[in-house]
Amino acid sequence: MAKYGTGVVSSYDMPHQFEKSGVASAKTVAEAKREVEVIRETDVIVVGGGPGGIAAAVSAARGGARTILIERYGHLGGMATGGLVNIIPNLGSIYGEHLIGGFCQEVIERLAARGAACFPEKQHWGKGEPSVVEKYTKANMTHFYVRKNKDGESVVLYTAVIDPEVAKDEMNTMVLESGSELLLHTWVTEPIMEGNAVKGVIVESKSGRQALLGKVVIDCTGDGDLLPGTGTETTDYMVPGSRIAQFGWVYWLCNVNLKAYDDFVNSEPEKYKAVVEELTKAGGSAFFSRGLLDHQEGVVWVHRLVGSLHQTDIEEMTYIDTTTRKESVRNWELLRKYMPGFEKSFIMLSSPQLGTSGGRRIIGEYYLTEKDMDTDEPFEDTIAIFADNDRGDLSLQYPRTYIPYRSLIPKGTEGLLVACRAFSSDHEFQEFFNLIPHCMCFGQAAGSAAAIAVRDGVDVRDVSFEKLRNELLKYGAILP
Repeated sequence: MAKYGTGVVSSYDMPHQFEKSGVASAKTVAEAKREVEVIRETDVIVVGGGPGGIAAAVSAARGGARTILIERYGHLGGMATGGLVNIIPNLGSIYGEHLIGGFCQEVIERLAARGAACFPEKQHWGKGEPSVVEKYTKANMTHFYVRKNKDGESVVLYTAVIDPEVAKDEMNTMVLESGSELLLHTWVTEPIMEGNAVKGVIVESKSGRQALLGKVVIDCTGDGDLLPGTGTETTDYMVPGSRIAQFGWVYWLCNVNLKAYDDFVNSEPEKYKAVVEELTKAGGSAFFSRGLLDHQEGVVWVHRLVGSLHQTDIEEMTYIDTTTRKESVRNWELLRKYMPGFEKSFIMLSSPQLGTSGGRRIIGEYYLTEKDMDTDEPFEDTIAIFADNDRGDLSLQYPRTYIPYRSLIPKGTEGLLVACRAFSSDHEFQEFFNLIPHCMCFGQAAGSAAAIAVRDGVDVRDVSFEKLRNELLKYGAILP
């Protein structure tokens, strides 16, 4: 099991049990052979419009490739918007060093210009200004914002929070401004293969079953949805009770009178304790995080985690969605009944997209493992540097973790890149480095590499790393 440092949530839910339905024994049916209309022939096809997908599409288009981004929902952003996981963490190290720039930083800056992102001011990164530390501690956001430095002092990390609704609009703008085409409400069902090479994808939508052909395909689905059809070797091993072995269900309450709540907690601590016990006894929870966006006073966030080792199983997903929604509404009813300040609150948003944290991953040209976190040596083909903030003393010793381009390239499959949490790595590495900013870095590298591959007429595994590095630096990536 991955070892977390103090101040980091490390007690997660164990996998649950429920009775599955379905036929008693496996059966198959034969699908009729049919001709499928090709609706696009392009250079780069990006599958999945989450954090990795938008970065990949924008980067490929900026690199001069004809690009199309395909997304199953009616909005972009994936977990960062539809999943209400609007926290963009670990952008800098415990020492205050800014490590994740590039496309991710551009998104944050564009949203900040619209009043839709907030983060500690730069002079506070890696510092322990008491009022700043208290702000994030009081918000129950210590897990994302506060760590202990080598002297045991609490310091603040560079972590951002974004407004998911404004982000959906800004991400649309970024993709379309780049010259990439966008196709929403479209589910990619399988790859089009020619031997071991990916040549395009089959999609299903209200328009029916259609095909798109491309020179490079980038899987940014998060769950590696394309991988089974390509024959790519994968693994899905997860440790029960780990961070990545969790579903996430998030909802926001608004119109909360936080002043009344704070007055109650501070003036009547024993009564507050009794209310918490009453809530817990009734099956609820008094825990919430305070919304940090300046224009959202009175908004609190509730993040519910549910253990699972099968986060792409539709029966399990249905079970989690229905039971957790019922529990969430019940919890709000209990808060409104028992907790001062919540009397006039209501559920403002609940995530339409069930949060998934881990699952299928490629066995790539380089397979990242725990030992790759315990080194100061970058790879020759490093495409990103991640802040290692969550492992206590080990993070203080090794504050940077390096990602090679080869970890995005599946072994034995041509014309395919993976730029999401399905990148090539073991469970221990995934536990710390498959979050939203990480996927944006994967996407920026994959999109840039795809454009170079198309331009130079080579496979993605043969892209000149010097050219890739220069392209990443051109758009603000931070590299060794």
